[in-house]
Parts: sequence; C-alpha cells; structure tokens
Amino acid sequence: MKVVILCGGKGTRLREETEYRPKPMVPIGNRPILWHIMKIYASYGHKDFVLCLGYKGAIIKEWFRNFRWLTSDVTVRLGDNPKFKFIDPISEKDWTVTLAETGDETMTGGRIKAIEKYIGEDEEFLLTYGDGLGNVDIHSLVNFHREKKKVLTMTGVRPPGRFGEIKVENDNVVNFLEKPQASGGLINGGFFVANREIFRWLNDSPDLVFEAQPLSNLSEKNQLACFMHYGFWQPMDTFQEFLLLNKIWESGRADWKSW
Repeated sequence: MKVVILCGGKGTRLREETEYRPKPMVPIGNRPILWHIMKIYASYGHKDFVLCLGYKGAIIKEWFRNFRWLTSDVTVRLGDNPKFKFIDPISEKDWTVTLAETGDETMTGGRIKAIEKYIGEDEEFLLTYGDGLGNVDIHSLVNFHREKKKVLTMTGVRPPGRFGEIKVENDNVVNFLEKPQASGGLINGGFFVANREIFRWLNDSPDLVFEAQPLSNLSEKNQLACFMHYGFWQPMDTFQEFLLLNKIWESGRADWKSW
C-alpha cells in the first residue's frame, strides 16, 4: 500500500526554520521530520512513498539524491580515480520514493488530486501530513478502515484545538469544522486511509483545500470514518513544538519511534 505524504506547505508559523527549507526537512535530531514519519510507516511494512512536493521541494529531492552521503560515514580514497565506501548499513535500502512536483502554491486537495496517477490500480492508500508524529498503530488503522467500508478514514486525536475539529458518532465523522475556537473536541490528526474513490471527491483546482469542502462533503454523505487515537501525537507547527520534539528525541524516549 502506497503512503502519500503532503510535503508542499510553506510552514509560515515556523518561519525560523522554514525560511530556508520546507517544513518536512526541519530536523528532529540529525534527520528531518519527514524521515521520522516515513520510518513509522516503514516499521509497519509500508515502504512505497509518494511525496507531494511544493515549497522548496528541490531541497527534498536533493536530500534523497544524496541520502547515503548525508546519513552515512564514508571512507574516500583520493587521487585521479577516487573511490569511496559507505561504512554504515542502510535500513532504508528497500524504500521506493516518488518525488512529485504538485505546485508551489497548490492547496492540500489539489496536491492529492495531482498524484492520482501514482496510485496506479491500488484500491487503497495511506495519507498523512509532513509535519506530524504519533505512535498510531497503522495495522489497526487499516483494519478499522476496511471494517467501516468508508471512502476515507482519518485519525482523531486530542491535542490543542487550533486545527480542524471533528465530531464523531458511531465511528463516523458527522461534522467537520476547519480551525474552530478550541472546545476540547477531537481534531484531525492526519494518518488517513483512503479508497481510490477519494479522487472522485476532488477536482483539479490548485485552490482546493482537502480539509474544507471535500472532508465536509464526505462527512455529510457518511463516508468519513474516525479512528480514535489516544496515544502520543504531536505536530511541529511552531518553533516551540520544534524544540519540544527535539527535546523528546534527545531524551531517548520518543513515543513515535516504532523501529
């Protein structure tokens, strides 16, 4: 099952870091948060990735092109015919990464629609944001999605209420409000599972916001399920959250580390 990751936003609330690089490339420890997200999925056997690039996407392309140079110790023999040897083993050697240019200014819905051709004939795919970590049980999430037989399943979490809030009844999303005032309800934590039918709910407009009309329409038609996650979940939306995630990682007790 392919894993689609939205990597194109500008991350304006994290300008201290994103002025120079896209938010998915902001580091936690010595690896970008994007790598941490991909490692979560890979630990559950999902290693075929489609990255929706936008703002400063070339930096993400460069990082993967030079992955071994940037993540391994290297021995270099100099001379007219230089030779080099990577010392560290690579645990990501069986990953497949499609780097898809989806437009610098394209909104989330437009980015998802743009990568439809990379899903192929797959009936389902995984989808998440490039700036949020959690110890979500991906196997349980997929099984839940298949049991509910909806077009889309999102993961509901309970952190601070500045994201799109969702109301859930009988495991179905019955209302979706984009960035309401905090009320203590569940919010959209990403970590979606989508049927390929989701593309029928999207259009080609670069202005299409996935979290607005598409999710509202799905909830109105009883086609949006919610997998409730009560464990660790943390976005990296501000500089304070960047510091927090790095502090957790440095402590050696990173709850999202499933590998």
